[in-house]
Amino acid sequence: MSRETGSHIGRRRSAAKDDNSAVYRRRRQEIAEAAIRVFDRLGLKGASISAVAAELNLDRASIYYYISSKEELFDEIMRTVAERNSTMAREISLSPLPPLQKLRELIVAIMVSYGKHYPLLFIYIRENLSHVPEERSTWSTDMREINRTIENAFIDIIEEGYADGSLRNVGPAKVVAFGMLGVVGWTHRWFRPSTSEFSAENIGETYADMILGGMTP
Repeated sequence: MSRETGSHIGRRRSAAKDDNSAVYRRRRQEIAEAAIRVFDRLGLKGASISAVAAELNLDRASIYYYISSKEELFDEIMRTVAERNSTMAREISLSPLPPLQKLRELIVAIMVSYGKHYPLLFIYIRENLSHVPEERSTWSTDMREINRTIENAFIDIIEEGYADGSLRNVGPAKVVAFGMLGVVGWTHRWFRPSTSEFSAENIGETYADMILGGMTP
């Protein structure tokens, strides 16, 4: 793509974004959904704008009117979903519910989110995003902070349960919290909403019963 053509597309993209019409939002959502399917098949590294365009039977130039790169699209979608999850986790952690009920709700809610946004969160889990280019360093830093909010919600609830005796102390709260997140995260190895005989909510409830059964005094 020439500099002149790139500049022209950039201006068109900015104008479309500023307009924020229903048509623009719908088309960008279609591109986002197609991109997630491509990321799932090829991985973020193997994916390309051309592959996303082919998924929608569009030419590549049309895609550039809506996004500047596959990384920009992935980062934006991932941040939005992760922020919602971190807000949800914090609200559950700060709620007046008993610790055992908080943990149950949080485990189920995280698993339901994985199913609702499938396969986005699973792509994020399996991609090695610990080393990203400089231009994505701000996003990477923000994502680590968002993830830390979710981790801390688990840790805080566990420590609360240890303190009031409603949860059996089975080990360091951080280790237990990471174990819970690991159990849910590992679901990406076998769970496919379209073919699974179990819903994400069923799976989350099973995980919660399995984990919390061993922590009940």
